[in-house]
Amino acid sequence: MPISSEELPRHLASGLKPLYVVYGDALLLAVEAADSIRAAARAAGYSERETFIAEQHFKWGELRNSAQSLSLFAERKIIDLRIPSGKPGTEGGQALQDYAADLSPDILTLISLPKLDWGAQKSQWFTALEKHGVMVSADDIPRPALPRWIAGRMKRQEQSADPATLEFLADRCEGNLLAAFQEIQKLALLFPSGQLSFEQVKDAVMDVARYDIFKLSEAMLNGDAARFARILDGLRAEGTATVLVLWAVSEDIRTLGKVLQALQRGGNLGNALRDLRVRRDRQGLIEQAARRVKFPFIERALQQAARLDKTIKGLRQGDVWDELLQLGLRFAK
Repeated sequence: MPISSEELPRHLASGLKPLYVVYGDALLLAVEAADSIRAAARAAGYSERETFIAEQHFKWGELRNSAQSLSLFAERKIIDLRIPSGKPGTEGGQALQDYAADLSPDILTLISLPKLDWGAQKSQWFTALEKHGVMVSADDIPRPALPRWIAGRMKRQEQSADPATLEFLADRCEGNLLAAFQEIQKLALLFPSGQLSFEQVKDAVMDVARYDIFKLSEAMLNGDAARFARILDGLRAEGTATVLVLWAVSEDIRTLGKVLQALQRGGNLGNALRDLRVRRDRQGLIEQAARRVKFPFIERALQQAARLDKTIKGLRQGDVWDELLQLGLRFAK
């Protein structure tokens, strides 16, 4: 099982392993995790470091050669391998399998990867890394967990805030973890240790949320009317194309409808999600919505989406953004 980036410091304090793999889409957490591993390695006497970036035409033999040679001035070293695409290819995949099976006790290897899809995580090379190394997940913080994450970061600088203020901060920084980190650091510069009031935080924090259509669809499936309205307003302010917004919302409505039809025919929810190839990170959302929504509602929602499509194409009069809001609020009810 992978450990989270938040659990990593406690793990490092108990001793270092020869192989660490950091992967995920939260750049801030991935960078922090890699920095923590390198710092712990330096403190443990890994005085030399060699960095490789495995892009197109990378010679994978260099990785093995590096592991087999130490300089005259170092007894231990760090090999820092970065695979920006997350796709090592056939040759790279085999090289990683061979490398993981023959780790040197004098080499600490750190492999950095982006967020990987389900297929990549089931590949032979990833399975080999998982078997022999410590997997560190650096995934983005989901919205429900964001206030707790913010509270933890504030605690590090000996500050705190009440739940309402933490929710306010989460709203302002949703989808932009690096900006959230910067805003929290700014609070430490502006105010002393201790409990911060809502007014202090409100005056100090800018609205740095980064909105995307998939967060909007997530709020819709959760039935979270306030969040749906806020993200939709943000997308409108950022000039997001309405056709993309409608596409994302409609896709999830159709998927939910197909799941409900499968259940009506006596099917199994897990099988329905698998047959429809619903991404693992969205299966929970669809599952919760399927327990809350009835199929006739889906039919009406799809009819409304069809009318919206005509409005976007200029074949029908109407306010697209207002109708998108009404569509999302349907799910909240």
